[in-house]
Amino acid sequence: MFFGEYQIKFLGKGRIALPKKIRSRLSGDRVVLSRGFERCIFGWEKKTWQEASAKQTEVPVTESRGRAVRRYLFSGAMIVQFDVQGRAVIPSFLLDYAGVKKEVTVIGAGDHFEIWDTQAWQEELGSIETDKLSG
Repeated sequence: MFFGEYQIKFLGKGRIALPKKIRSRLSGDRVVLSRGFERCIFGWEKKTWQEASAKQTEVPVTESRGRAVRRYLFSGAMIVQFDVQGRAVIPSFLLDYAGVKKEVTVIGAGDHFEIWDTQAWQEELGSIETDKLSG
């Protein structure tokens, strides 16, 4: 399980160093990064990615929703390798999608972690606190 919230800076050219507490939960040096919801980047262990994506592909490809889910998930996913210090280059299309600028926040989200532009995360967190949890 992934927990916590960590503010980090770019190391240059889209490179980040994944926080040690997130990295320690990984069983290898490769993760699947994909488009997340609310304009963030999801990070998955390969096995967990396979399990989560299998659930999403249960909708038949003959249905438009099934095709849309497949296109969204798989076109926006990449396997990324981290070095021993947890550094990796995040693909530019994912950084653009998430609107990431200079500082990012990495959060644990249970079965995966998320990479957010720090300002966007603060806005989402405020929305969660005021709208989504108060219902």
